[in-house]
Amino acid sequence: MHDGATRPGAVTRVEIDGDIATLIFDRPEKRNAMNDALIDDLDQFFSHPPEGVSAVILRGEGGHFCSGLDLAEHEHRAPVEGVYHSRNWHRVSELIEFGGLPVISVLTGAVIGGGLEIAAATHVRIAEPSARFQLPEGRRGIFVGGGATVRVGRIIGPDRMREMMLTGRNYGADDALSLGLAHYSVAEGEGLPMAHDLARKIADNAPFSNYLMINALARIGDMSRSDGLFTESLAAAMCQTSEGAREGLRAFLEKREPNFRK
Repeated sequence: MHDGATRPGAVTRVEIDGDIATLIFDRPEKRNAMNDALIDDLDQFFSHPPEGVSAVILRGEGGHFCSGLDLAEHEHRAPVEGVYHSRNWHRVSELIEFGGLPVISVLTGAVIGGGLEIAAATHVRIAEPSARFQLPEGRRGIFVGGGATVRVGRIIGPDRMREMMLTGRNYGADDALSLGLAHYSVAEGEGLPMAHDLARKIADNAPFSNYLMINALARIGDMSRSDGLFTESLAAAMCQTSEGAREGLRAFLEKREPNFRK
């Protein structure tokens, strides 16, 4: 599954450039629609990332990021089976958000339903002009199940998400930028180069500092004010005694750029 290879049944492929991996959704004929195989590939990759990788770029082949649930492969499930299925999506999304690797998504074309749920679990989101953000489940008689109520709802607020689902409204890249669904809105073809530049910058950070930013900030957001401040103190104290902090101080005193990955 690494260096452009795919394992049997995979619907993704992986390209590795040094310590940066690009995970590519590779069902262009289906606009990279989500099915169980895609969730399995994400699980496989983020449970066992390639050795030496410091940052990940996530993108879709063929002009679309991910068009959401593949309704042609949708299975009728008993309620309890549907809960298990949704909870597995949640588990895999947690691997993306809290696994420790910075993940940058390049958003083009369809960023719909489950595709938006995956994007919302990534840490940096870059949208090109073709990107369309939508949660159409309410118009199809179903409900989100991959984490949108938590991740998308906390980005744009439950009131706006409710209107988005009730009406099937879609947002373009500039609207997504103003709402927070995207962090950058760039010209066509500029998403992937920017992703590589940002991945390089992020990968050059101190690894433990990256880990704390990925894992502490969202959790502190869920805490009370006093619990959040106490947790911040613990994280700061741990980070300031790390090798990364020592290298950062040495580099400052020696008037050079720090090298956190020797």
